[in-house]
Parts: sequence; C-alpha cells; structure tokens
Amino acid sequence: MTDTASDALRRARLLEEACDFVGAARAALEGGDARLAARLAALGQDEGSFADAERMLCASPQTLSLTANDLASRGLHTFAGRLFELGKEDLRAGESFAAAGDPARAALAFERAGKPAEGARALERALRDDSGNDALRLALAELLARHGRLEPAVRALQAIRAGTEERARALPLLARTLASLGLTEAAREVEGEMKQLGLDSPPRSERPDRTSVGPASGSSAARRVLFGRFEVVRDVARTPHAHVVQAIDRVTTQEVAVKLLVSLNRGAGRDAQIRFEREARALLRLRHPSMVSLVAYLPEGPAMVLEWMSGGSLADLMQKNTFAPARAAEIAISVLGALGEAHRLGILHRDVKPTNVLFDEIGSPRLADFGAAHFGDLSTTVTAGAIGTFSYMAPEQREGKAAGVQSDIYATGAILYEMLTGEHAEPQEGGFLERPPSAYHEDLGPRHDEVVATLLAFDPRDRPEDTFAARRLIEGLTWSTRVLPRTGPQSGRTRSSRPPEAGQRLVAPQRVTDPRDAARTLFDVVFERNVLVLPLDEPGLRLASAFARADHASLALVLRASQADGEIWIEPPRGMALADGARKLDPAQVERLRAALAALHAQGGAHGAIDAEHVYLEGDAVVLTFPRELRDGATPNRDVADLAALVG
Repeated sequence: MTDTASDALRRARLLEEACDFVGAARAALEGGDARLAARLAALGQDEGSFADAERMLCASPQTLSLTANDLASRGLHTFAGRLFELGKEDLRAGESFAAAGDPARAALAFERAGKPAEGARALERALRDDSGNDALRLALAELLARHGRLEPAVRALQAIRAGTEERARALPLLARTLASLGLTEAAREVEGEMKQLGLDSPPRSERPDRTSVGPASGSSAARRVLFGRFEVVRDVARTPHAHVVQAIDRVTTQEVAVKLLVSLNRGAGRDAQIRFEREARALLRLRHPSMVSLVAYLPEGPAMVLEWMSGGSLADLMQKNTFAPARAAEIAISVLGALGEAHRLGILHRDVKPTNVLFDEIGSPRLADFGAAHFGDLSTTVTAGAIGTFSYMAPEQREGKAAGVQSDIYATGAILYEMLTGEHAEPQEGGFLERPPSAYHEDLGPRHDEVVATLLAFDPRDRPEDTFAARRLIEGLTWSTRVLPRTGPQSGRTRSSRPPEAGQRLVAPQRVTDPRDAARTLFDVVFERNVLVLPLDEPGLRLASAFARADHASLALVLRASQADGEIWIEPPRGMALADGARKLDPAQVERLRAALAALHAQGGAHGAIDAEHVYLEGDAVVLTFPRELRDGATPNRDVADLAALVG
C-alpha cells in the first residue's frame, strides 16, 4: 500500500470516529478499500460513494459477498440487497429488500432466484399493511401472470382503482389475461376502457393450434398461435422428437421458447417422451439464476415453455470467439453453481456440453436441457443409448458405468479446457502429459493446469468431491482477462467430438477367453476391449435395463444399448466359469450373488439362467454374466431356487 493510500485510510478512520460517514467513505475510496467505503457510504446514505464502491467490489466476487453480508448484519438492508444483486445472490437480495421494506424489489429478486412464490408472499404481506398501494398490486399481478397464475392475476388487476396511473398501466395486461382465459366479453369491456384512455388494444388470440409449428412469417396477425397464447416468431430448432420455437407470450408480452414433443410413436418415440417428461420434472424442481427456468408445462401438448435465451449457446460462441481465461472461468463457475443446486436436490444432469449452456440478453450463462437427468440416488448406468456427448462424457460414462456427481464435474472441466485451448479434452492421469492450457495462453501457469487436470481426472475419486469444491478450485486462482491469439502444441492425433460409428468401431475380437461367447464377441477400438454384442429386442432391452439400474458389482456391466444400431453391448465375463472347474463359492461370494439377484429383481428383471456356465470367479470377485439365451418363464422365485441348487 502506498503512503498516499495509507494516509487516506487513516483519514477515513478519523472521519468515521467523528461520525462524518460521507467524508470517511470518500477517503476510504481514495485509499482503495472498497469494503470499508461501502459500509461508510451506507451509514452516511451517500449514493455516489456507494456506487463507486460497488464498481470496485465487482472485481472481487468474494469481497463483494463478504461486504453484502457485513451490511446485512448491521441492518443496512437496502445497500446489502444491492450488493447481493450484483453478486447474483438473488435469494439473499430478496431477503434484504424485504427486510428493508421494499417488497417490489424483493419480489423481483425472489423471482430471479427461482422462488416466485416468495416474491408473491412479500407483495401480499405489504398489501395487507397498505391495501391502497396500487403499484404493489400491479407488481403482484404481473408476477402472477408471468408464472401462469392467470385467475389470481385478474383479481389483482381488477382491484386496481380507476383513474390511477396504475390502472392505465394494468389495462393491457388485464385484457390479454381475460382473453387468454376465454372471457372474451370481459376482455372487450376492458378494451373499451382502453380506447377511452387512448391506449392501444392488445392483439386478439387466434384459435389455438396445438401441433403445427411451421416458421412464422408476415404480420403479427398472421402468425400462428400455440395454445391460444404463444405467438410464434420463428422456428429455432427441430429434432426427430421435438420442435423449439421462439414465441411471444400474449399474456405477459415476454419472449419465450416453446419446446414441443412431436413424436409419440413406439420405440424411440416412447423414449423421447420419457426424456421430455424427465426434463419437465427436473425443471419444475430446479430454480437457480444459472439455469434456464421453466415458465410453464403444458401436458396437453405436451410442451414446455422456457425462458428465451437471446444470447445463443456456448457452442455457437466457441466457433466464433476466443475466450479470455477469466471469462472461461466465469462460465465454468456458473455451470458448477447450477449443477450444485441440481445435485443438492438429488438430480444429475449427465449431458453437460456447450450446446446446453445458453446465454441471456446480458451474457449470463444458463444451463439447459435436463432431458438426460437422473433422479434419486445420484447414480445410474446408461441403458437406452449413450447419454451425453462423447467429448464431454466422463470415462466412467464412456465405459457404461454408473454416473455420479463427479461425472458432471468432469463435463464442466471438459468445457473449461475447450474454452481455454480450443480443443477437446481427454481424461487425465497424473496431470497433463501434453497440451496443457498454459501452452495456449502466456498468462496461465502450472496452477491453472493443475486445476483443470483435477477436474478431468480419469478416476472419479481424484476429482473434487462436489461442485462447491470444484468452484473453490477455480475461484482460488486469478484468471487473465486478456484475449490472445490462440497458439499451442500440435499433435499428430486427430480429435473428434463424436465416437466412431458402430460399423467402424467394432472389429474382430482379441483373446476370446470363453468359447461360449466367441460368436458374439467383437473388439471395441475406442476403448480397446472386447464386448458382447446382442440383438436389441424388447425382452433383451428390458433385462439389460434392469441389469443397469440394479448397478451391482456382481452383475455383468451393460455398456451400451442403441435403438439406432439395434444392439446391446455387455461386458464379457472375466475369470473362469464354475462349469470349467473354478473352485466352489465361499459364503461371502454366495451372499454377494444373492444380493445381486435381489437388486436385479427389485428392478423388475429375472435372469432365468442361474447355472454353472453363467457364474464366474476372478480372484475373490464373483460375477453373474448376462444370460446367453433368454428363457421363457424366468421369474425371481425360479432364480432364487436355481441359485440354492447351484451352491448346494
């Protein structure tokens, strides 16, 4: 600290003792102590000095949060709320503004935090104390309408007194909401009142079309309207199972994205519906500033109405731009924040990739697409096709093993590595052997390399224990704000974001250890191992799904199930079958087999071939392989009886 800065801070302390908080705040600013300046400015109600302190605090998110908490503890709630807002701690901001007696601002903060009900309660409490406050009533109605609660929104709007400024502002929303509820005569009366006041009437909704999502063109009146409410602006994306359109919500006038499921056929279509409904369930539970929020779920579509992200995807930006390391770190931290909330609620994302990171109009990243999400015990195995995109899949997912919290952390690390280097990541053992991020940007060093390597560790146990630990690793370093032309080491290896097609990926097997499986064993060139390839039919898929969901160490591993290729891949048995002279099972191994069967039965599966040719020993490990032939009449009771007969 320079002598000038030290003198300024001493002066700030003296002025504070004299209760000259305004002068003290300005002196603290001269001394470069933004945290002290913010506190003094708040005590002195000095808006100018506080704004200067805010700008300084933005450079350090950790100091910003500490200062906000300090102000809140001192009862300086309005100023604390402003700092919480800056730090995107919207829940704390809402609590501070509510404590400061600013319910309208509190409601907006609660809404951004994904807790609109808290915002509505704050406004309702304020209205009980000040029933004549039409500005609060209008704010409540707008919040309710944004979240599809149209009937209470209408009641709040109708209670706003005639002749007030708020009544004039409320009328367009009241007309749109009444029309959306089908109350056309009431909507016409409101439009008549609007005409008397010289206000424009809202556009009339057309008869709802619940299926067609063709590109919109021409005037607003010619645009297609979905569900009587969402006016299609343009077609954004199409897949075999879903269409996404940009639309205008005629009730709230906000831009939204409407995602419609368009295939309900058997097979793949059914899987698409399950994934679609899974995404909706996840988003109904998840509310976080770094997630794309679900505005409404329309089961009659089915369709999801989502926040509109006008900034595009991270994949788009990575094709156009080179990122400053600080920006790359900021995006990774936001993704980890969203994942942390999901993990707290027992939800894995399992498909974190650049196309699923979207940006709002101010460039804030939001995590999207929870269609691959898994609920419950935070672990599952792929059972209906590869979940996740190859370059961002953790090693355990690529091998068909159970995904976990660390799998989502790996994917975030892969995104961070790609933003820093422009190349796809690879799993790391013992640090980067080649192509470290520091080789691409001169402001990065070994500590940055170490953090990214930790996120990308091959073994999940070597990655951070949770997303909060991962965030601390990234936040613990200074990341350069410079954007430099990208250069870096070159390698003869060709990297691809997609695995080879199955026809190129499987070749003749190597070292088939059991001739029983020779006819169905092939070698996977991606993971350099043999796999058992079975035809995918309904009974086989059901049993493979039960094997995967059971996720027991004594059951053969299901590596892949692809509707497109019509194949199920199973891990080949290792060791020696009991039928080939392996030693007898000891009591612990028998107990493990019983537990494996119990897990399989709990998932709705029955093996049907519990015999000496399907039980393998390798050291102390015992494994029940997948049945070589599915047998009619397989039941859990039959499995239990066959195991008892096998072990004598």
